[in-house]
Amino acid sequence: MTFNKFSKLVLALGASAALAACGNSASTEESSAASSTEGSSAEATNAVTGAISVISREEGSGTRDAFIEATGVKADDVDSTTPAATIMNGTDQVITAVADDPNAIGYISLGSLNDTVKAVAVDGVAATEEAVADGSYAISRPFNIVYQGELEGVVADFYDFIFSQEGQAIVLEEGYVQADAEAAAYEGDGSQSGSINVVGSTSVSPVMEKIAEAYQEANPDVQVNITSNGSSAGVTAAAEGTADLGMASRALAEDETDVTAEAIATDGVAVIVNPENGLEDISLETIKGIFTGEITDWADVK
Repeated sequence: MTFNKFSKLVLALGASAALAACGNSASTEESSAASSTEGSSAEATNAVTGAISVISREEGSGTRDAFIEATGVKADDVDSTTPAATIMNGTDQVITAVADDPNAIGYISLGSLNDTVKAVAVDGVAATEEAVADGSYAISRPFNIVYQGELEGVVADFYDFIFSQEGQAIVLEEGYVQADAEAAAYEGDGSQSGSINVVGSTSVSPVMEKIAEAYQEANPDVQVNITSNGSSAGVTAAAEGTADLGMASRALAEDETDVTAEAIATDGVAVIVNPENGLEDISLETIKGIFTGEITDWADVK
């Protein structure tokens, strides 16, 4: 009996020790897994290191003009964009450059934002249509149409459609702030014919193309031709009469007095980074530092 009791005791103690060992092993594994998870999270946040790839737009771009004015990169009429910046000639090119480079930062029209890049908040305010509308988002600009003299015929009718309930609904659908949220319905009877030439901003072009498509559906005998070649080119074309309407994603300059500009929408300029970048918020002061070349390494971006 003594031997049997002793044997049972030994077996019980052995089983307890085994269970304790298993428990310690599990705890160690859990602790190790937690550490690994925390490490992965830290790595994700700080995944981007090294030199910043600055992506900017060409001179004459309305997006560039609005961006450098709002961020202080331009002061006293001097554009201090860093010479090290890679210059792109259109919104799509900026998106592609940032999407392909984990170290890149750029800026685009808010309405052109897609999931290949990430928009960061500016001074704690996310880039949204609501923030642009209430003025809390710091970087915004008008989407203007530009023309000379008085509009007539089919061009005047297209103008009416842009500012109609139908045209402004397209503005809203495309992610911009409407120029007139209470616009009246379009009164055209579909009898218009002819062609309309619209030239200018690559940022305004996407929404203008949507508006033009809807207008042509309502007026099958009208052809709207849209050329995307920059805001300054659009203002010049309107002033010279080589385009019926210009498109400018900026306000008119002081010397552009021979044309009229009217905002069809308000747009935010989104500051974008690669999705691998853990950055979620950036200050205007830091943006200025990056785009003037004062800040050149992601380690210095707080």
